[in-house]
Amino acid sequence: MSTREKVLEEVLVEELTSLNNEIILYNDDVNTFDHVINTLIKVCRHTAEQAEQCSLIVHYNGKCTVKTGEYKDLKPQCTQLLEAGLSAEIV
Repeated sequence: MSTREKVLEEVLVEELTSLNNEIILYNDDVNTFDHVINTLIKVCRHTAEQAEQCSLIVHYNGKCTVKTGEYKDLKPQCTQLLEAGLSAEIV
């Protein structure tokens, strides 16, 4: 393997691992659908339809991935979800 091929392989691996994080939103018995939907629109920049679908998935399945990307980009969004009273984590 040439040096150029090794560098390209390292870049590809780094890109794959850096985008491998996701915010998981969990169901709770506290927040209303409207609050969850409005928060997802504001914090995760979802469309109204995306936010509504995620809220239904969370309600019926107990959790839903609401955002994927690099950890450094997801951390402030997850913090805002938590500050809004939602249950979420980055995995």
